[in-house]
Amino acid sequence: MRAALLERFGAPLVVRGLDLDEPGPEEVLVRVEAAGVCHSDQHYISGDLRCPLPVVPGHEGAGVVEAVGPGVTRFAVGDRVCLMWRPRCGQCRYCLVGRPALCEAAGIMVGSGGLLDGTTRLHADGARVHHLLGVSCFAEYCVVSERAVVPVPEGVPAEIAAIAGCAVITGVGAVLNAIGRCAGEAVVIFGAGGVGLSTVLGAVLAGASPIVVVDVVVERLAMAERLGATHTVDASRQDVAAAIQDIRPGGVEWAVEAIGRPATLETAFEVLRPGGTVVAVGLGKVGQTFNVPLNLLVQREKRVVGSLYGSANPLIDLPRLFGLYLSGRLPLDTLIGQRYPLARINEAFADLTSGSVGRGVVLPWETP
Repeated sequence: MRAALLERFGAPLVVRGLDLDEPGPEEVLVRVEAAGVCHSDQHYISGDLRCPLPVVPGHEGAGVVEAVGPGVTRFAVGDRVCLMWRPRCGQCRYCLVGRPALCEAAGIMVGSGGLLDGTTRLHADGARVHHLLGVSCFAEYCVVSERAVVPVPEGVPAEIAAIAGCAVITGVGAVLNAIGRCAGEAVVIFGAGGVGLSTVLGAVLAGASPIVVVDVVVERLAMAERLGATHTVDASRQDVAAAIQDIRPGGVEWAVEAIGRPATLETAFEVLRPGGTVVAVGLGKVGQTFNVPLNLLVQREKRVVGSLYGSANPLIDLPRLFGLYLSGRLPLDTLIGQRYPLARINEAFADLTSGSVGRGVVLPWETP
């Protein structure tokens, strides 16, 4: 099969043939129909985040089950599925208390570059090739644990199912799960990429008002307005804190940071009103930190919380998102940006880092 291979950090991806084993016990083989272009993959490609090499990136995807391994009970050949980069083991304390995004088994996949058992199904010329986050969907096919797939209902296109598996569940989930009730309360969203725009949709769904989006790309800000943002701030031309103060005197109740930059997190903390909360969803370089004024933290009871994977329970939340999409209440089609064949995957990441609008999608079976 063809796949995009990262051989060393900072190097372009190489599209080449790889060998893929048949699915093992409780695993499925998926023909990948669509894979989202995510900043998290870019972090691994650049080396800001580390994983075993060589590796096939791609963690946001959807496709069709082509084969099942021994012991698979929930899926059959022909099932349409969404891929999850955080499968649940179902046994650790976090799974048992309903927080599977923190599942302890994830550490096995991250550290080994393998699947849940720590081994790989990918090979190149007889040498081991690693999986990224147990998925590796920048490829024509992938083998994943059956715990890493969710059924996709009829009427949900593969592109929508793919972006739902990371960008949408992270952004919408940050509102529905990490924020919760916010009708009539102010939400400011830093970053209007795929996750930030998904957060806008979540804020609209929850009835937040005003909804303020901050970015440096005018086209992204225009997209945020089309999706329901009531105000936008161009951080390349405006003083962000002053602009938000004009929109919401006294500060905002909620700030979602979807970029992963220390300076942006500090601004998000600054614009909170007393008792407000920053929800951090963007990843940064390993070891990065940001400053929090201690007295403001204590005296104004501000909070900073992290939200991984939208603090979601994907087996419950992804079907809910698909249902909202099918009912017309979550217009995910508007999030889809440019489409790329696998051969143009490096162009996709170049566009991502230069400020492309919407979520780029790789279609592995499309010819250039």
